[in-house]
Amino acid sequence: MVTGGRDPEGQSVRMAREETRAANGKPVQQAGRILPGSAAFDAVLAQISEGAASRDNEPAFPHRPFRVLAEAGLLALPVPDLMEAGGRRASFGEEWRVLRAVAGADGSVGRIFDGHLNGVERVAVLAPEPLRTRELEAVAAGDLLLGVWGADPIPGEGTPARLVETRNGLVLEGVKTFCSGSTGLHRALVAVRGTDGAPGPPHLAYADLSEGVEVDRAWFQGAGMRSSESHRVVFEGAPVLAVLGEPGELIREPYFSRDAIRTAASWAGISDLAADAALDTLAAKSNSSEPDDIVSVAAGRILTARGTIDRWLDHASREAEANPENSLADFAVQLRVAVAGACREILDEASRACGSHPFAVAGPLDRARRDLQLFLLQHRLEPALARAGRRTIIERDLGT
Repeated sequence: MVTGGRDPEGQSVRMAREETRAANGKPVQQAGRILPGSAAFDAVLAQISEGAASRDNEPAFPHRPFRVLAEAGLLALPVPDLMEAGGRRASFGEEWRVLRAVAGADGSVGRIFDGHLNGVERVAVLAPEPLRTRELEAVAAGDLLLGVWGADPIPGEGTPARLVETRNGLVLEGVKTFCSGSTGLHRALVAVRGTDGAPGPPHLAYADLSEGVEVDRAWFQGAGMRSSESHRVVFEGAPVLAVLGEPGELIREPYFSRDAIRTAASWAGISDLAADAALDTLAAKSNSSEPDDIVSVAAGRILTARGTIDRWLDHASREAEANPENSLADFAVQLRVAVAGACREILDEASRACGSHPFAVAGPLDRARRDLQLFLLQHRLEPALARAGRRTIIERDLGT
């Protein structure tokens, strides 16, 4: 096990200012934030992508990509420009386009980045002062990485995490699983039981990971998302900086549906990698001759599925920006079902059209397939889909 929340071989994101450089040799500007469509953003993605294959082969927390993201100002997208005010530095559409692109460069980095953005939005809304301002300033400076950990252990993996009262305040004891970023984060918003340990709507504890944490690096052995560091974590007195909101806070709207849309944006990014890798493979195989109808139809279906994803996420951006306080719960279920289906179609068409070679040589299509298949399995959409369908049938039956 690794003791503490960080990889002992890693360095803080504070090293960004010394190490990260844009393609022109100058430091990437942090204050102005770098967004898609610029050469500087393309340089950020290139630096993340260039180490993805090696991190997949030898899994470890992706410190360098997060130094790059910190220096580009992208860790602070949900942070208000004025700490005492509401709002955010980037629109939802901008944020989700950034997340999608980062996930396309490396799915594991995208997974951790997704959780960080979720966590920062919740801290901005829920943390008491002066903790809120202090934490958001550290995020904006690139000095804090956050995550959100919700999965409880199954029987045999330990006692679910709970709040414990001590003379020095609340601490965490117990276990969480699928803790993405566990060896490199500084803070986590953790869904935990109360001090009595009883099941029920979980409390949302904002925990300092610098002490009282053991990371079981032998637990996560997934074929995909290998450098997401989504390990089993054992809390042994980790300090709780604050309990945010009320029991059940994690599923509070409109934030929970935005968490879900971020997840879909991450799926979309990995599917972009799969689509691009497949189309590149098919183009290379054509060898300057006209491709046959079979692979041409596959390419057309890949493009159609990608267009479906694009339109759902574009619509999500417009809805969120038009009414930021409105719940998108039903819409988010439909979006995730549609995006997940389109992602699976891209993988299926790409695999059948390209054949075994990309998977035999462990190319980008192989990594994208492994990452996406595992990531999609972590989110069961059928229960939410069934609830929505059942409600509609009952309403029609009652004539409402």
